[in-house]
Amino acid sequence: TLGGGALSTAQDRDFDAVRQHCVFTTHTPVPAGHDRFSMEQAYRILGTEATQTVERIGGCHEGMVNMTYIALRLSRFVNGVAMQHGKVSREMFPEYDIAAITNGVHAGTWTAPAMQATFDKHLPRWREDNMHLRYAIDIRPEEIETAHADGKRLLLAEVEKRTSLKLQEDVFTIGFARRVATYKRGDLLFTDAERLARIAQKAGSLQILYAGKAHPADEPGKQIIRHIFEEAQQLTSGSLHIIYLADYEWRLGALMTGGVDLWLNNPLRPYEASGTSGMKAALNGVPSLSVLDGWWIEGCIEGVTGWAIDDHDRAEDEAASLYGKLESKILPLYYQDKQGWRKLMQTTIAMNGSFFNTQRMLEQ
Repeated sequence: TLGGGALSTAQDRDFDAVRQHCVFTTHTPVPAGHDRFSMEQAYRILGTEATQTVERIGGCHEGMVNMTYIALRLSRFVNGVAMQHGKVSREMFPEYDIAAITNGVHAGTWTAPAMQATFDKHLPRWREDNMHLRYAIDIRPEEIETAHADGKRLLLAEVEKRTSLKLQEDVFTIGFARRVATYKRGDLLFTDAERLARIAQKAGSLQILYAGKAHPADEPGKQIIRHIFEEAQQLTSGSLHIIYLADYEWRLGALMTGGVDLWLNNPLRPYEASGTSGMKAALNGVPSLSVLDGWWIEGCIEGVTGWAIDDHDRAEDEAASLYGKLESKILPLYYQDKQGWRKLMQTTIAMNGSFFNTQRMLEQ
């Protein structure tokens, strides 16, 4: 019990004592990520004393018990999950001092086997100190390319096993895999389906892999999956193959981030708190094409670690930027400048793999 008494007798020093034990990482700006409950529920489930205490400390907002406000009130340190997300969070909760610690991913888990072996050979201390991935800049680009090709073979073998469709190892392959929420805009790539088909035809060939599940109660999310399926059926041709992989789970996720050639991410700003799938891709030398939100504001060095989709108010304009980067910069680099593409993979690991990892995050 607090201070040896009941909750109703708790004093400021008791709440201060609780704060010293708590830190709080706030996450998505999306309203669904901030759990709220009616006062009726609170009284029924928590009881009168606890509910009144929650009210007393300022844990209610707009007439409802708000889990985010409870955490803000009872924590000695609060942080967002990327530099930009810290800014967004301070605008959402201006009365709080909210720091920013950018997310990271566990390098040993998300680096594909052949790439791990390459790092083991050239950077023997990379597992103990992920910052050693910075020295990937000294690994021959051809070795990085060979290691990634192994990851791509593993992925395409899994695609064939699941779908009986045999994709080509020498064809540029885009990956998009994540929870299917509407703000992540999984079908933005099909805004101008005819242009996408023309880009694939001009390049010679293009393969696009999708995966991800929607929440069972999220009808708009499920509709996005249906839309991608419809577009895949209509657009798939000799030069363009689009496949939606079922039963998305962490193993398939790792195969995709370890095996595609480009990681696509196009959420609606400013709702991407951080995003981590692109970090997993970076560990494998896979650049991102993404909107400047979440971690990508920090991770994007244009043409060095990937490319930015230009900021626009209209989705159609952002899609046009996506198509433009794909058509004029990304596909020509991949198909016509192999040495340039190898160098890009090398700098992606060195710049982003070395920083956007769990080790650095925990140290911060």
